Amino acid sequence: MASAEQSPSDAPHVPVLLRPLLAAVAPVSGTWLDGTFGAGGYTKGLLEAGADRVIGVDRDPLAFEMAAPWVSDYGDRLVLQQGVFSRMDEYAQDLDGVVLDLGVSSMQLDQAERGFSFLRDGPLDMRMSQEGPSAADLVNELPEAALADILFQFGEERASRRIARAILREREKAPITTTLRLAEIVEGCLPRAKPGQSHPATRSFQGLRIAVNAEYEELYEGLMAAERALKPGGKLAVVTFHSIEDRMVKRFLQSRAGQTGRANRYAPQLEEAAPQFELLSRRAIGPDDEELAENPRSRSAKLRVARRTDAPAGGIDAKSIGMPQLKETRR
Repeated sequence: MASAEQSPSDAPHVPVLLRPLLAAVAPVSGTWLDGTFGAGGYTKGLLEAGADRVIGVDRDPLAFEMAAPWVSDYGDRLVLQQGVFSRMDEYAQDLDGVVLDLGVSSMQLDQAERGFSFLRDGPLDMRMSQEGPSAADLVNELPEAALADILFQFGEERASRRIARAILREREKAPITTTLRLAEIVEGCLPRAKPGQSHPATRSFQGLRIAVNAEYEELYEGLMAAERALKPGGKLAVVTFHSIEDRMVKRFLQSRAGQTGRANRYAPQLEEAAPQFELLSRRAIGPDDEELAENPRSRSAKLRVARRTDAPAGGIDAKSIGMPQLKETRR
């Protein structure tokens, strides 16, 4: 992540867990899909590690604009596709590997006009695709219960009801249209952060960003799309940054690898379906001391890796992998 003193243009993008990811999926060859292209860090890493071709997918059109100066260096080895990674099986089949780096990119955080950061004043936007309802639309239009539900289910904010009430109170005075105004409202509902603690608005901003971009639905659909798009022996590597995402990825891979937990000895014996994945990392892989020193953003990152088997692709219920479910209507 860029420091506060650097602009997005002069700050180097540091792809998180790139070294352990490349080690876990080695040898790298054939066609790979980078479903979260961003600043291109994983794509470059895969190409330099031996991938014959990488398909870079991103819903943010600005990502490809920023990559324009260097994409031609790789010729036809790099193909860019604007879209969402949940549709990757429509973009390609028989892939040798898929990489997903979830969450918001440092490139997006560093641009105040995108409205992702509570540390920089800008319009309350948060749309990765720059289309559809913005965070300001949700904050100013949702009923109190629906807003509190988003903050609690998606942001894991325990003070969600208190914050939602404060938002409704403040929006009656004037629409909430900037990041700093929303951050101030949230801060006013919570104790002052102690040294080393995250900013009080962190969880609320996370919840709104996830809701605006339907990130959990995208992850759920994307994992199933990867299962359909990977060829036998193809590898799936997913980097997550918070507990809910990691739980979803972990449960999906465990389920698809046939690790569904202890069977009930009183239940009738059922024929087990062939597993669609083989786990390559039994536990999540985290950053080493060197990476933590180079890039503090990596401290919460977790990498999980699996290999596709030759079993037919199937389906899995979203609830079974722990995808949060909103209880309140958004209307």
